[in-house]
Amino acid sequence: MVFQTTDIKVSKYMQKRHINSIIIHCSASPPSLDIGASTIREWHLKRGFDDIGYHFVIRLNGKIEQGRPLSRIGAHASGFNKHSIGICYVGGVNDKNECEDTRTDSQKFAMFLLCSRLVEQYNIQNVVGHRDLPRVNKCCPSFDVVSWWGKCLEILDHF
Repeated sequence: MVFQTTDIKVSKYMQKRHINSIIIHCSASPPSLDIGASTIREWHLKRGFDDIGYHFVIRLNGKIEQGRPLSRIGAHASGFNKHSIGICYVGGVNDKNECEDTRTDSQKFAMFLLCSRLVEQYNIQNVVGHRDLPRVNKCCPSFDVVSWWGKCLEILDHF
């Protein structure tokens, strides 16, 4: 299994932090670029961040990598970081650098598992894409997260 409950590191601070949203992002990289949290961390450090902005990164093979610790406020969605968890999947653009849902089946499954576990663990009410936030004018994460999550909830209701 790619993801286990023990993979989520929770501190006493995290228990005090009110999390109400998961925000899904893409790395805006082509499908041929197989990167992970360490590469994205390097990109963010070069941009002046103090660490990777996302809490989790989902690689092309579906492996979920820890990014910024959950105990720390993310740096992934201005104005929404304090009460959210940021998840980034690798991909999101095609070879022409155009927005496209490039998620592999493994990434889709891992995203479903990760979001489901986090929603349950933190009683999260909202799972949205970066583009769904006010004043965001980009295609990130290159798919309709709200619709996707609605379909996921229908599946979960059957269990």
